[in-house]
Amino acid sequence: MAEYSALSLLTNALKGNQDWKPAWRKPEPKASYDVIIIGGGGHGLSTAYYLAKEHGITNVAVLEKGWLGSGNVGRNTTAVRSNYLLPSNTRFYEHSMKMWENLSHDLNYNVMFSQRGCLNLAHTPAQFDDYARRGNAMRHLGVDAELMSTAEIKRLVPALDVSASARFPIVGGLMQPRAGTARHDAVAWGYARGADRRGVDIVENCEVTGFLRDGDRITGVQTTRGEIRGKKVAVAVAGSTGRVMQLAGIDRMPIESHVLQAFVTESLKPFIDTVLTFGMGHFYMSQSDKGGLVYGGDIDGYNSYAQRGNLPIVDEVMSEMLALFPGLARVRMLRSWGGVCDMSMDGSPIITTGPLPGMYLNCGWCYGGFKATPASGWCFAYTIAKDEPHDFNAPFTLDRFYRGLVIDDKGQGATPRLH
Repeated sequence: MAEYSALSLLTNALKGNQDWKPAWRKPEPKASYDVIIIGGGGHGLSTAYYLAKEHGITNVAVLEKGWLGSGNVGRNTTAVRSNYLLPSNTRFYEHSMKMWENLSHDLNYNVMFSQRGCLNLAHTPAQFDDYARRGNAMRHLGVDAELMSTAEIKRLVPALDVSASARFPIVGGLMQPRAGTARHDAVAWGYARGADRRGVDIVENCEVTGFLRDGDRITGVQTTRGEIRGKKVAVAVAGSTGRVMQLAGIDRMPIESHVLQAFVTESLKPFIDTVLTFGMGHFYMSQSDKGGLVYGGDIDGYNSYAQRGNLPIVDEVMSEMLALFPGLARVRMLRSWGGVCDMSMDGSPIITTGPLPGMYLNCGWCYGGFKATPASGWCFAYTIAKDEPHDFNAPFTLDRFYRGLVIDDKGQGATPRLH
């Protein structure tokens, strides 16, 4: 396996970079495994890594229908934060934040985690009060949060229109200084390499087409590369959850799949050195190391499995950007893309055993999938290994919707597209 260090970098540079070893193998699937993970995105790969690292379970297969990282893990805007209101979400995402802070060292792979902060803009006194409430809730649980005045925001983001004549005047904001961004591809590659070097088989171009059963118990999967049996089968396929669960005979799930578009501009000189969110609409932006402005907004308002969006959302996102930064009007958009989000009924995730014996489920990430990657994999691996949830993911059960124990951080009710 490829080992990364200053010495290996220098040695390969002197040899013309001709002798680098592959970061992970390309194995043929075996007939059976202790654990099969469906989905080779960030959550599936991190689950495999922590199964091997934390629980010593190495006879694991990760099955990916396309190439590794072709789904949502490579189609997001890279923001990492833990600025939630409700304790269940705050504890979980703060656990993820702490894992992000050491992830490059843990994986021996630079995931380019940059703690540049995340600033939520407030545009009315009532919204500023609401941010104060959220900030106090965060600080009660040991999470960093700071209220900022308009003058402080102007010093941090000089290009922002903070004038009284702005379309949506800014009255303050809530900052989480430890938040930031990471390189999404590097996260997938780092977890893949880490899992592979511990014995996990990562099988690409292997689509699951059905489930093997012994009565109600799931005993394996049918794939485009043959039948594969497994003592435990875990589903971590993000926006494809509904379709995969239908293959197991489960037609109703408390999630909807929606397209979420993202955009990047041409490269600019340093313009903004934090993650910024708009308080009077759904817009968020940061600047990549290459200089492009990376930004996004609302999901497209219809159910879809397509990895592309439509023009009304493009128009809406651009309008919100120019409301904050009129000076960007002539900047050229370089490209756009779409990911398929599995929006849950309350906006919070599902990490649980079931709903069938031998099956484990990880879904419902809405907008929060990328930043949850370390904690999601860590908690899902614990749940698979122990057949019970860890305290961090104990609230994220599938039956909470029947029991009335919803975790509605935004207070939007049972309308998935609003979360």
